[in-house]
Amino acid sequence: MSVSPVKRQKMESALDQLKHHTTVVADTGDFNAIDEYKPLDATTNPSLILAAAQMPAYQKLVDEAVAYGKKLGGSEEEQIKNASDKLFVLFGAEILKRIPGRVSTEVDARLSFDKEGMIQRARRLIDLYKEVGVGKDRILIKLSSTWEGIQAGRVLEAEYGIHCNMTLLFSFAQAVACAEAGVTLISPFVGRILDWYVANGDRKTYEPSEDPGVKSVTKIYNYYKKFGYKTIVMGASFRNTGQIKALTGCDYLTISPKLLAELSKEHVKLTPTLSVKEAQACDLEKIHLDEKAFRWQHNEDQMAVEKLSDGIRRFAADAVKLERMLKERMFSTENGK
Repeated sequence: MSVSPVKRQKMESALDQLKHHTTVVADTGDFNAIDEYKPLDATTNPSLILAAAQMPAYQKLVDEAVAYGKKLGGSEEEQIKNASDKLFVLFGAEILKRIPGRVSTEVDARLSFDKEGMIQRARRLIDLYKEVGVGKDRILIKLSSTWEGIQAGRVLEAEYGIHCNMTLLFSFAQAVACAEAGVTLISPFVGRILDWYVANGDRKTYEPSEDPGVKSVTKIYNYYKKFGYKTIVMGASFRNTGQIKALTGCDYLTISPKLLAELSKEHVKLTPTLSVKEAQACDLEKIHLDEKAFRWQHNEDQMAVEKLSDGIRRFAADAVKLERMLKERMFSTENGK
């Protein structure tokens, strides 16, 4: 049904309506986008920081990170690692000046199978935030949703009071293990699930309600609410506004500036598709997963296995690119290049 121009002016945008039912998070490292769309929280990852670090507007932060890495000294590798961690924290701290909530900062994806390494790096990031006057209550540490990552999240939450955001989540097994670990938040990836089904199946288009990524998040949300898990479900990695609108009512949704812009221009009525009441009436069985059961169930989901390993490789590749950029800044002049 078409909406008359007069009614359209009075009707809130899809974005404003969405904010009544769901916490909207900006999926970006670009401060201007955060200022424009006024989300509660923001998420970053190596790919977003790499993109932002190449923008002229943010060179001051890059220079500060480089200076920090050099000041701490050590081997070339240690200096680059320290500069990289500092850069993530500087971006996070700047973002926090612009939002009332929390920022997500990611642990190096190359540690995805190293539980102790992830714990150590997470604590280091929290210490760096403390150095710039930001408390751990405003930070979510992002960890890959491998078995090791989930167990690192369990330790960080229970022993150190560090809130975790479990990323690269594609399977129901990952979601169950995260809930049992008591992590603060999970980021199930909607768009990347759709990508896999489009690439590997006969269907190339899906209605939002039939979208495999939307269905995955819906099932996870319903399971968490039915069994009273406190872990927040934050849908991530969207390809279109249809996916976002089909998850209205989800706890949180993290959305790119491009799709935030589209939602701000749409004037269609949004009604929540997810609710605690409906979730509690769902026919779902509670399950428990130890390590063996987790690995088997996750392994049975071909899409999840492929997308998790692909996601780790992509984030790791962007972390390497970022380090190369920092290395050039830090050492190229010294070497007379």
